[in-house]
Order: sequence, then structure tokens, then C-alpha cells
Amino acid sequence: MNQRFAVMVAVLAVLAAASGCAGREVPAAGSMMSASPSASATPSAQHPQGWSAARMRDAHPFRHQPGVSHTPPPTTANARVGAVFSHDGTGDHFCTGSVVDSPKKSIVITAAHCLHGGKGGGYQTDLAFVPGYRDGQAPNGTWKITKMIVDDRWTQSSDPAFDVGFAVVDKLDGKRIADVLGANRFGYNVGYDNHVKITGYPASGEDPISCANTTVKFQTDQMKVDCTGYSGGTSGSPWLANFDRTTRTGEVVGVIGGYQTGGDTDDISYSPYFNDAIKSLYDKAVSTEG
Repeated sequence: MNQRFAVMVAVLAVLAAASGCAGREVPAAGSMMSASPSASATPSAQHPQGWSAARMRDAHPFRHQPGVSHTPPPTTANARVGAVFSHDGTGDHFCTGSVVDSPKKSIVITAAHCLHGGKGGGYQTDLAFVPGYRDGQAPNGTWKITKMIVDDRWTQSSDPAFDVGFAVVDKLDGKRIADVLGANRFGYNVGYDNHVKITGYPASGEDPISCANTTVKFQTDQMKVDCTGYSGGTSGSPWLANFDRTTRTGEVVGVIGGYQTGGDTDDISYSPYFNDAIKSLYDKAVSTEG
């Protein structure tokens, strides 16, 4: 038991005692975090105001602090985020992408530098997208990237304002990726200040990390957010805003990239601002879908 969990248990014990629940066993951390949003423990007859799973999740000690990353559970929404691999999925994962909605249900958004080396470079080859990648497994399949779309201002001058890219993935077992996993909306011109959730895959590990915080304007074409642990491999991680708990979807309003190709330190990340030019790039990607 680590120190942080011990503190959580101690605080909850005090809260439980104050509410007439002293002596009840505090559930294990794993059981609390894996409970579904609608799940609740049945209060005992002696303690009708017992700590349900939902009430436990709402207790302050279990809230993730803004700007601090954690390992998220495998959910429907998280499954739309995945790792980008080299060598058709048999190589290493080096970037992150996520499924965004499109008419033909086959587009993944990431950073441009994950797809093209910028000025003096060229396009990557033999890439694959593995949504929901975890512990070395591909629970939602390995999807071959067939087309890559980045702006000419990235390919010609590595302009950080255009460090956004789109990839078209092939069908898998006759199905399109958004039909299988669903998709988040592509959001643009939403302003610089948004509460976002960022999920990505550090190249040094085999699990995703997530963090929530509020973005700020860094400069005219760049946004900034403070979130810990976003090291190499998290480029392209989606900045998800306006999440709807009913549909389990939101808007991708940024990706880790842009200034310093996303940030020189692990705890501060950047994204190009999604303006009309980035919307035009998205439209170009849509026009290339097969």
C-alpha cells in the first residue's frame, strides 16, 4: 500500500465514521475505480446512508487532481485513442492518434510530425493504428494506415501552426473503424480556454495515461496546457472537450504538437489552434476517404 492510498483510506475512514459508517471495510481501490457509472453498493440495514460506489467516487480523495496524469480504465471512450506503430504494427509505438468522425468512418487525427518529417523530410511508411492498446495487446485490432494528409506549410517549412495530421485507415474484417468504436467530433474555432481531457501513449510504457486541465492561449496559433508525464510517444494525443456522458463522445479541439513539436518538457504540452485552415485540412482528409 503506497502512501497516497494510505492517506485516502485514512480520510475516508474519518468521513465514514462521521456519517455513522465506522467499522465498514473500505473497498479496494481497484474495485472502486472499475465500477460502472450506474453501479452502487447496497447500503446495509444498519447504515442506510452507507458509502455506495458512486459516493466513493465522488469523495474528494479519489478525484484526480487537475494537471496530474493517471492510468485510465479501458472504457468505450478511451478505446478511440490508440498508439501509432511502425512496421505495420510489429515495430515500436512512437505516437498517439484518435478516431474522429467523418462521412466514411475511417479517419484518425494525430500530429503532422508523426506522419511526415517536415522540411527536408518525407512521409512515414508502413504505419498502423492500434486503438485501446494496453499491456502489449490490441483488443480492438490493428488498423493499417493507407493515406496520410498534412498541410503543405508543414511539409515545406515545418510550420508549428500546422503540426496536425490526419490518417485514413483501411477496413478491418470488412468493417470501418468508427463503425466499430464510434468517433469523437472534430472541433475548431472553439476558443483557447477549454477544459480538456488528454489521453496518450508514452513510448516508454505499454499503457495510456490521461490528464484533465484547462487550456490557455500561448500565442496566436498555439494553445498550452499543464499535464504531467507526457513524454515521447504522446505526440498526437487528442485534447477532448465538451464531453457528453450520454453519447460518450466529445470534440477533439487539439493534439499534442505544434510549438517545440508539443513541448520540450514532460509536464507542459502545446497544440496548434484548430482554426479555419485546420478545418480545411480535415475537409481534405475527408475527400480522400475511400
